Amino acid sequence: MTRLAAIAPALLALLPGMALADPFKCPRMGGDLAFGLEAKVAGLDQHVSPAGSTRDVTSNIYETLVTRDDTMKPILQLAKSVDVSADQKTFIFHLREGVKFHNGKTMTSDDVLASYQRYQKVGVDRSILDIVDRFETPDASTFTIVLKDTRPTFLESLSYFTVPIVIIPRENANAAPQQLPPVGTGPFQLVEFVADSHVKLKRFEGYTPNTDFTEATGFGGYKQPCLDTVTLRMTSEPAARTAALETGELQGVQDVPTASQKRLAENKSIKLLRLENFWLNVTYPNQSFPPTDNLKVRQAILAAMDMNEIMDAASDGAYKLNPSFQFPGTPYYTEAGKELYNQHNIAKAKQLLQEGGYKGEKVILMTNREYPSMYNTSLVMSEQLKAAGINAELLVLDWPTALQKSVKDNEGWNFFYTGWITVTALGGAQSLRNLADPSNVHKPQGNKSDPEFMAAFRKIESGSTLDERRAAFATAQARAFDQVMAVPFGVMPKVQAMRTNVEGFKPYYSPRFYNVWLTN
Repeated sequence: MTRLAAIAPALLALLPGMALADPFKCPRMGGDLAFGLEAKVAGLDQHVSPAGSTRDVTSNIYETLVTRDDTMKPILQLAKSVDVSADQKTFIFHLREGVKFHNGKTMTSDDVLASYQRYQKVGVDRSILDIVDRFETPDASTFTIVLKDTRPTFLESLSYFTVPIVIIPRENANAAPQQLPPVGTGPFQLVEFVADSHVKLKRFEGYTPNTDFTEATGFGGYKQPCLDTVTLRMTSEPAARTAALETGELQGVQDVPTASQKRLAENKSIKLLRLENFWLNVTYPNQSFPPTDNLKVRQAILAAMDMNEIMDAASDGAYKLNPSFQFPGTPYYTEAGKELYNQHNIAKAKQLLQEGGYKGEKVILMTNREYPSMYNTSLVMSEQLKAAGINAELLVLDWPTALQKSVKDNEGWNFFYTGWITVTALGGAQSLRNLADPSNVHKPQGNKSDPEFMAAFRKIESGSTLDERRAAFATAQARAFDQVMAVPFGVMPKVQAMRTNVEGFKPYYSPRFYNVWLTN
């Protein structure tokens, strides 16, 4: 067995007994931080909701055994160490002591077991656990996972935080999807959730920080709730959101549109915070609903698109073209399949439509107005498809409804618009898991994804070296382009803003309110 007190893909990080600096201390306690969200919150059941709006709230409420640091390396969170067998099939997690749930109960291995069992049943990315042979709880502070086969990337998969395996009390583990009581171990606990309005959190006085770290990092590390409360207001209209920031009604906002950035930059009471690679603008088809059940029709739609025109409208000009399902400069970045990206070839599109026997059937583009980038993407794409002779029509719903329809309904829509944020940032298999069994957001017929894609995806998960996994990723991406399983348009930055009396807030893939304080 090899014991690790923190983990990275190369099984390295913080060793027991390593000297540490003094941990973070809140310079000032108290106050309420009012923060403007850009979309309606699509529920608080973190096991079943893939929405970023869910994670924007729940990343402050729940925690996991394993998460990622600021550089996307896996680190331990609710475990203090893990013993890994020589054959990498047995993982023995030793839990941190004295961790409390928001209901006052002390976390034990029985709660961890119940959380993993619920995720196996209803979790969005439960395929992560398909390789598990069994779980064991030899005592209250030990949780063991035994795999059927060796998987070098298993700890990397467990640290996946788009729809993470958050730890909940056993008594809540039988909750139906979207009915999970929001009780976790995180630094903040829920006070109130009013749909379409706001979410209010308060400091969890019983929070136990991870003393293996001295600072917060990623969604882990040493976390402290300095604020008394955080009020997250759903403010989807960009102008209203920035106006509230300027008047001080809000102390921070999740997104500042490009058109407002110059004006806010000149306001000495406001600071802009930029995350360069934040949003991979994406659409994916419904492969079970005509006419996008026809490969030739999907290929025609891809051939018709002008990505520059789409991304310019989506981002007000702040974008980078990106023929990849990875952010540029990251370990798995590849341009495999690039020849099918940004074709802007109307003649080819019309030829493919003829070959596919297209007869003018309606192509329904399901979008929303809460996220202007998605709405503008759908508008421009619609016009481009019409220019190729495709009968495109917008279906405009609110964001939670559109998301749920894309998950639950195999009829009534042909393309759904979203942004891949954390799945892209996490890299590796996590970046393509949405297209793999059983997630299959593109609704393949019989709910079985393309066999060639799946063969490559399994190699991403099981490859013994990074080079092998990178090569498999390139093969899977090329196949995804060829079969039009999803369409990446380009990459956009995220510019957030805080008033200058807010300290410690750092831009990330979801807002983190721990280690943040108000100066007055």
